[in-house]
Amino acid sequence: MVESNYRFIKACFGEEVDATPIWIMRQAGRYLKEYRAIRKEVDFLTLCKTPELAAEVTIQPIDILGVDAAILFSDILLIVEAMGLPLQFNPGPVLEETITDIPSVDRLGLPDPEETMPFVMETIRVLRRELDGRVPVIGFSGAPFTLASYMIEGGSSSNFLKVKTLIFQHPDVWHRLMKKVTAAVIEYLKAQIEAGAQAVQLFDSWGGSLSPKDYRENALPYSKEIFSALSGSGVPSIHFVQGNPAILPLVASAGSDVVGVDWRIEIGKARDNIGRDIPVQGNLDPCALFLPPERIEERAAEIIEQAGPRGHIFNLGHGILPPTPVENAKALVAAVHKLSSK
Repeated sequence: MVESNYRFIKACFGEEVDATPIWIMRQAGRYLKEYRAIRKEVDFLTLCKTPELAAEVTIQPIDILGVDAAILFSDILLIVEAMGLPLQFNPGPVLEETITDIPSVDRLGLPDPEETMPFVMETIRVLRRELDGRVPVIGFSGAPFTLASYMIEGGSSSNFLKVKTLIFQHPDVWHRLMKKVTAAVIEYLKAQIEAGAQAVQLFDSWGGSLSPKDYRENALPYSKEIFSALSGSGVPSIHFVQGNPAILPLVASAGSDVVGVDWRIEIGKARDNIGRDIPVQGNLDPCALFLPPERIEERAAEIIEQAGPRGHIFNLGHGILPPTPVENAKALVAAVHKLSSK
């Protein structure tokens, strides 16, 4: 069982906290000059694969913003590379080889995380040592649907045409791919927990592109399998699916301890839709951080009031944007702590 004296961990389990915990998706990144200074010296993948540097940028927002948790600095596609698809960033992610049929699925490996991604686990170990109990460390993986989508599209997509065409025309290929990706994600997250991750988040950034019916049939069973496999770890899990509030009850049914909520629905309505007994995370619009600090505090107050005093982790509805003023991110963290302190 993970240590429960952190307000973040307590909130994950719906326990009473002294103040609402806050962390920010992509909190280690380009909006921080300290991060940009390191990136001038190394490319993105080298940064991800160098544990001391990855740990350094992970810790930067703890020192600068005062957030309540550290999110491992890494990338969701490292596991795809480990499974056998070459990965580049130019500047966004590009996969030179894609999945199109059964043989291309069968060529994928089921990697041993400690052998193929040792730098991730070593980063977690360095973080636990360097943080020395200040805040808990969150590990993560992409969800099977999002990972499989990258593997089929070869990069980002606006309409997911290749993915949905494969789902609808070749369901045998789709489900074979999803089973393999799911097995890899389970082992990857278990390895992160073994290395010392004190919570894990499953990012399904593209899951919201599906209708409720298609999400239920083609994505949900695989996310559910992951949370079932992790259920005995004692480590809280967070499930974040972006872009479609209509599927939130389905997302909640996957079995995570916490459901992430993006900004496209009021968080009070989200809690009503999924059940007030399930902890939630979210959900300020990332662009709201361009408001004046006093208006940011007003937005934070609305979310805190709607979410209620128990089972809420404050976060943005998606990742912080690179042009965000650092002072505004600091103002948000301070406001959340001030407004929710007991």
